[in-house]
Amino acid sequence: MRITKILNNNAVVVMDGDEEKIAIGAGVGYEKKKKDIVNKTKIEKLFVPRESEKLQQLLLRIPEEHFIITEEIIAYAEENLGTKLNDHIRIALTDHISFAIDREKQGIHIKNKLLPEIKVLYKKEFDIGLWAIQHIEDKFNMSIPIDEAAFIALHVHAMKIQDGDLHEIVRQTSVLKDMVQTINQKLSIKVESDDIAYERLIHHLRFAMIRLKDNEHHTMDDEMFQMIKRKFPIAYDCAATVATELSSKHDIHLPEDELGYITLHIERLRNM
Repeated sequence: MRITKILNNNAVVVMDGDEEKIAIGAGVGYEKKKKDIVNKTKIEKLFVPRESEKLQQLLLRIPEEHFIITEEIIAYAEENLGTKLNDHIRIALTDHISFAIDREKQGIHIKNKLLPEIKVLYKKEFDIGLWAIQHIEDKFNMSIPIDEAAFIALHVHAMKIQDGDLHEIVRQTSVLKDMVQTINQKLSIKVESDDIAYERLIHHLRFAMIRLKDNEHHTMDDEMFQMIKRKFPIAYDCAATVATELSSKHDIHLPEDELGYITLHIERLRNM
């Protein structure tokens, strides 16, 4: 393979047969020039034409160290999750981290409104995000807010899934946040994200959303459902309000069986 373009010390464009690809690896482009032969032992990743154009554009406009640190974060994530991430993460996460570093240098801080939900729903990925922001701070001697750990967690979670859709994951998490806010307002309470009752509720709501998507739901016999309504009227009324708002705002319709289970979780919150 011969080099057709040098992007930086760790990334070059090469011709592999009749195909143009991007070769990535530590020092693969160091002291090289166009038409030089690539040392194949230095190549860690090869990107095919479908992805190479976007990656070329990205590598040409961001500092090389931003790409390197993202590679280190991806390697850490794959090791800790025990799985390979979708290659699309290399473009999406590199772009995000580079932009985040530039923003912080300018004193522009973006809040992640889904932080409490992400901490609970994607705990492993959030821990990776915490490691990532500490790694960035150590490398660049700068402060990175915890909100960035949540943003990184979403990228990692999306790329664990084949053809994962980051926008859909954010939408689902936003729906869950709306549901919790409705409960807070209806009951005039503040549900803390580190409370075990909150974790149980948020996990149940998440799996309820998954079951609805798959046209499945928990079953509960009518006698039990009616007993829950009578015994916990305040919690049931709150669950019914959640269902109504979910229907009107998001066109998601909870079956009565799910309302029964959600009522039980809300009752736990009332008695924290």
